[in-house]
Amino acid sequence: MLELSRTDARRIAVRAQLLAEPCPTDLLAVVRHLTAIQHDQTAHVAPSADLVLWSRLGASYALGDVEAPLEEGRIVDLCGFLRPVEDVRLFRDAMARWPWPLLRDWQEDVAGWVHANDACRRDLLDRLRQDGPLTAADLPDTCEVPWRSSGWNNNRNVQRLLDLMEQRGEIAAVGRAGRHKLWDLADRIYPDDDPDEGRVPAEEAWAIREQRRLRSLGIVRPTGEDLAEEPVHAAIGDHAVIDGVKGEWRVDPEQLGQPFTGRTALISPLDRLVIDRKRMTDLFEFDYQLEMYKPAAKRRWGYFALPVLHGDRLVGKADLTADRTEGALVVNAVHEDEPFAADVTEAVDAELADLARCLGLELTGPQVEGA
Repeated sequence: MLELSRTDARRIAVRAQLLAEPCPTDLLAVVRHLTAIQHDQTAHVAPSADLVLWSRLGASYALGDVEAPLEEGRIVDLCGFLRPVEDVRLFRDAMARWPWPLLRDWQEDVAGWVHANDACRRDLLDRLRQDGPLTAADLPDTCEVPWRSSGWNNNRNVQRLLDLMEQRGEIAAVGRAGRHKLWDLADRIYPDDDPDEGRVPAEEAWAIREQRRLRSLGIVRPTGEDLAEEPVHAAIGDHAVIDGVKGEWRVDPEQLGQPFTGRTALISPLDRLVIDRKRMTDLFEFDYQLEMYKPAAKRRWGYFALPVLHGDRLVGKADLTADRTEGALVVNAVHEDEPFAADVTEAVDAELADLARCLGLELTGPQVEGA
């Protein structure tokens, strides 16, 4: 059983996420290493995928650079996450076996709803076959049983059915019309080889994906919150404990004993370094919430504040607004968890200036303002 300090654990996490020196230079290599990047379109600052890639690639990345490999089919949008196209083979068997055995009660209910609306599912496939790609609004709602939810998906039958048809491997996202996904038949988007050839059995694919998750994150709990993957109880990595943190962890052995040279980066709130808030708190002792769903008067740090990484610590939050009408990246405030030293202020200012360059905007507003 390895015994790690919090500093050791943080450095493993930061280095594994390509946020230490040196910066990578190859966009596709970054996507392959990270394995999954949330494709959220909230653009208060910039879409999260652009922020994730910019925070790794730095000056070599400009807003929208990810679109070219998406259009070329080298990257795909799979269930809301950007993945290298070659990884589709790791999902095909599970798609073909949907719904999977040993379902939870709610999953059985979802499978039953899809079965009850099989005629609508076939209508959608026929329409996409004839006229695709199309948005959800372009497709007919012939569902016999409405989708019931206490949330905003209530009665959004076509959108919910499309999401589940994507999980079944029948359709795939091919792009966007504004903020709306364009859908088409999966066999027009995914690699045109025989879907059975090279298919990895689901159990083996889960194990491969879990190994890649560990390589990408560096240090994980055997189970934990990960929107990109459902963690499985796989015997991966080296067992470890972290001083002052409860529970057992798994560590990528290739990260052990590696040198660490930190740098400064502004992080998307949906970045996998911080998206598991419990892991973030345990490793970085960082107080943070995404406040876009809070009333403005109750926000402490801002609508879409970006965590500030310096070395192996998360040291503050940058409250930014991209005002594209005025051509400005407005720095509303940079909240310091503790007063920044002069070198930290200088490094944060440099990142703000480079983010403005990435977005093609002029940097305006106060540079650094205490919390």
